[in-house]
Amino acid sequence: MNKKLHVKTGDTVVILSGKDKGKTGKVLEVSIKEQKVIVEGCNIATKHVKPTQMGQSGQIVKVPAALYACKVLAVCPHCGKPTRLAHDFDAKGKKIRVCNHCKKSY
Repeated sequence: MNKKLHVKTGDTVVILSGKDKGKTGKVLEVSIKEQKVIVEGCNIATKHVKPTQMGQSGQIVKVPAALYACKVLAVCPHCGKPTRLAHDFDAKGKKIRVCNHCKKSY
């Protein structure tokens, strides 16, 4: 099983399939083990929360649920296009991510 993902926490991504297809959002969490990501404002689920203290009432809370990482595509911060990431090496020999459209690193 592949232990790497093409997106990181903080990346802006676009949803490729599902009920939120075409929406963009920021990646809040990444689960490498499950190969899932949580995107801000997308795939909203309703969660029923029990009261935790005496006198507190229960609530219905809307929270973003996880979706598979293969359903999202990173958006380049320079050109603003969704792109598959390429990899290159900088002057110090460190591996960096590169946009396939504008060839700028991020």
